[in-house]
Amino acid sequence: MNVLPRLVRYGSIALAVAGVWQMTQVMEVIRAQETPVTPPPVAPPEKPFAHGLAATGILESLEENISIGPPVPALVTEVKARVWQKVKAGDPLLQLDDRELQAQLISQEAAINVNKATLDIAQAQLVKQQDMLERLKSVPDQRAITQDELKNRTNDVAVARAQAAQAQAQLDAAHAAVRQTRLLIERMTVRAPRAATVLQVNIRPGEYASPQNRQPAMVLGEIDTLQVRVDVDEQNASSVRERMPARAFLKGDGKNGHDLEFVRIEPFVIPKQSLTGASTERVDTRVLQVIYSLKAQDKFKLYVGQQVDVFLGEAPPP
Repeated sequence: MNVLPRLVRYGSIALAVAGVWQMTQVMEVIRAQETPVTPPPVAPPEKPFAHGLAATGILESLEENISIGPPVPALVTEVKARVWQKVKAGDPLLQLDDRELQAQLISQEAAINVNKATLDIAQAQLVKQQDMLERLKSVPDQRAITQDELKNRTNDVAVARAQAAQAQAQLDAAHAAVRQTRLLIERMTVRAPRAATVLQVNIRPGEYASPQNRQPAMVLGEIDTLQVRVDVDEQNASSVRERMPARAFLKGDGKNGHDLEFVRIEPFVIPKQSLTGASTERVDTRVLQVIYSLKAQDKFKLYVGQQVDVFLGEAPPP
């Protein structure tokens, strides 16, 4: 009579033990499938200041990069500068197709000669009409001349003078048209706005350049001295002060730091644009941008566009 309850009790214990064993096996499988946590390939930089802020930044050329574009949509016939080339203000960078303007200039220069001839004829007519009027006025006996004839001659002189003035205005307009076309032709040669180094060339001869292109045709920048645009999260913006000491570390190099020199704080908080790619990074953050200058060093080759980790220390007392 006691066999059945005993079997039920021992069976329940056996099922419980089997369930625990199965759960143990499942947990071991799960742990085996987990990716082991490995240390980063490069140790992060040590904080150089006891108190301060951490931020990210990006290297820029001094006074920011210059995006070069064409003044008008046109075909590129020649690229006159190459990457790494140093240019001075006014040096040619791009040559755009100006054949249509050159053809227009030929017809406008020919129109100058036509207008000169028209002016010569008008001036000759004026001289003729003035001479005829003077002859009438020089007649000794004015009773031999009717008043109508004298008025007609006077009016003819006025008309001839107006025609000469019109011809002169047309000649001036022709000269102005030639000057305008020459200025437009000169504009088809895109020149460097200031001394800099060519950082990037995104156009080739035969390609069509337009001011609406999303990518600039050429990028210039002064790279003898670089600057760092530091993005400080808006939550820390109230802690930023002028002349805060700063030290920057290139991504992947946590040992070699670069001292920075304060330039300015840009008083305009903007959406974050320079992203590091970290999975924990927030893309909806707004940032306060602080500009620091950095001397380029031969030992550490620095390039425009590199991202850096920046540490800001406490500002010195005023």
